[in-house]
Amino acid sequence: MAALAYTLDNDLTVKEYLKGEKQSDIKYEYADGQMYAMAGASLKHNIITANIFGLLWNHLKNQSCFPLSSDMLLETSSTQYRYPDVMVICDNDSSDDDYIRKNPLIIIEVLSKSTRKKDKVEKRQEYLALPSLQEYVLIEQNFTEIDVQRRSESWRSSYYYLGDEITFESVDVTLSVEDIYQRVENKDMQDFLRLKEEEKEKSSID
Repeated sequence: MAALAYTLDNDLTVKEYLKGEKQSDIKYEYADGQMYAMAGASLKHNIITANIFGLLWNHLKNQSCFPLSSDMLLETSSTQYRYPDVMVICDNDSSDDDYIRKNPLIIIEVLSKSTRKKDKVEKRQEYLALPSLQEYVLIEQNFTEIDVQRRSESWRSSYYYLGDEITFESVDVTLSVEDIYQRVENKDMQDFLRLKEEEKEKSSID
């Protein structure tokens, strides 16, 4: 999710927050009585989110689980509500409220300078406390690095870079880091694609 814009001073009840959220043109996260307005995201952020969403959507087509984008509200506790960039839920994640889900298998956040600390600390604590969650993924946008934390590995971080492939155990799919960063213009991608092209030309000459 994009950067936090500002907080509201007056505490609101969960009921007041949820009622207002359905009517608001601006998305707000909610934590312990405070609402946090969500700011816009960069082009790189949007491309990465679109890439990972599309890759997961294609893989999970016709299956019982499917990805959702940052417009879907996630209840992480009775007093905390978030908008993850991407999460995968299954058909059995039912709710009386069509605007809220509670049981994601995997949550993916694209990091920025303004959200890095919150995604790595505050939200991480909330997300990892969800019994359904199997993997938490943090994707850098200004350089190519993906941090995957798995329940099966006691939430230890595993890092992946260009040239690597990542197996997301929760949804049984293996994706390349290159595909996740497709069309993203940062220095790491530019250097990687240039070297890849040079190796291709060298190979054709040999």
